[in-house]
Amino acid sequence: MKCRDTKNEIFKKVILPSKLLFVAFFVFSNILVAQDSIPIAKDLTEEKELEFQQFFFKALSEKSIGNYQNAIQNLENCNQILQNDVSVYFEFSKNYLLLKEYLQAQEYIQRAIEKQPKNIWLLKHQVRILDNQRNYSEAIRIQEKVVALDRKEKEGLATLYVKSRNYKKALEIIDEIEKNRPLSSRLRYFKKFYGGRGVKKQKDVPSNSLDALKRRFENNKSFEALNALLKAIKSGEERLTYLNKGLELFPAQAGLYYQKGQYLFGKEQYQETISVLENGIDFVIEDSMLKEFYQLLMKSHQKMGDKNKEQQYKLKLDKLNR
Repeated sequence: MKCRDTKNEIFKKVILPSKLLFVAFFVFSNILVAQDSIPIAKDLTEEKELEFQQFFFKALSEKSIGNYQNAIQNLENCNQILQNDVSVYFEFSKNYLLLKEYLQAQEYIQRAIEKQPKNIWLLKHQVRILDNQRNYSEAIRIQEKVVALDRKEKEGLATLYVKSRNYKKALEIIDEIEKNRPLSSRLRYFKKFYGGRGVKKQKDVPSNSLDALKRRFENNKSFEALNALLKAIKSGEERLTYLNKGLELFPAQAGLYYQKGQYLFGKEQYQETISVLENGIDFVIEDSMLKEFYQLLMKSHQKMGDKNKEQQYKLKLDKLNR
């Protein structure tokens, strides 16, 4: 799964000591990207507090433009002024996660959680770290704590059970969610795909006629009908048209992103290939599919001349193949 923060929430929970700094936070909230924030402690003199906040603002600004190492350096300055601050630990962890340095990310979020064990934002961030490491059993354990604090977070728990291949438990949770609210497109896909897992459907075998397959899809709009149609289409442009239709109908179907990526790669549209695959990789469940994503991303970055990214995906692929 990707690790980006949502907009316009970063300073909702921050308490500032003056109107001037409050205005500064308001301005920053429109340009910085973050999911949440923890109130900063007030154990400083006025001068030190101002210095702390200047470094903290700078760290947030650097993170928002992708300068994660610079952000970490500013957080180090914050830590020298005020040690053991939860907001600083949290930001350390976010930046290390964005750098994919998971051990450091886990270390800092654990320090923050020790101080605020029931802070849902801290716990959700810890789940992200574990999910990125594919440590699903531990991620599930932490996500259960999140659900205990907010029942609306059950979707994340169901997704983790799917990733861990405990489909029975995932479907139980999805059924619980459906009793209280409509399912998201992702959960609807999980229920449809994994609810019928192991059941062989032989009826309604489509005709070999391409026109018949098109009519079936237009009338049915099911993933099965789309899949049969895509297998029959030979024209690349026509195939792309139906892939785009499929992604509108089934945005959680990772295979459609991969097929579109393959088409774009064949057209030497490498940047577009990367964009499509990055959009779809969060929906990948099976390791076999993840390997295909990594291979195509590695080749695309190679064609773009980005050796660092190529090596990153090669290492990920090697790790999966062990």
